[in-house]
Amino acid sequence: MDRFEELKQKYASVLELIPKLNVRLDHLHVQDDKLFMSGAAPNDALKNKVWDQIKVCDASFSDLTCDIGVDSSLPAPVEAPAAQTYTVQPGDSLSKIAKQFYGNANLYMKIFEANRDQLDNPNLIQVGQELTIPAE
Repeated sequence: MDRFEELKQKYASVLELIPKLNVRLDHLHVQDDKLFMSGAAPNDALKNKVWDQIKVCDASFSDLTCDIGVDSSLPAPVEAPAAQTYTVQPGDSLSKIAKQFYGNANLYMKIFEANRDQLDNPNLIQVGQELTIPAE
């Protein structure tokens, strides 16, 4: 394995995190036997998340040169809304709950799939059950 591939593998979690944070990566190559990466993050907080992950890989980052700046014109990533919980009420069905949360009763299987640990049949729910309602 060549040095570039070896270093990319070592810092793979950083390289996977970068696009998730909408960090622009302008350069990625080996320079002076170190992995060199440069780019820009939408803000300081996201830049610091990249550095936190670098330190997880290697606290000394002795084989890495990283130059991440801030470019506020880059959009910050949108966080997915968190799942909610719902307690089944008398007269409820998964389709009725789907209609309530998603505005579409046909999305009941989404709720069923998120609750497979406690549901075996989408037509059999019990009053009092705590169901996870995944984000749409």
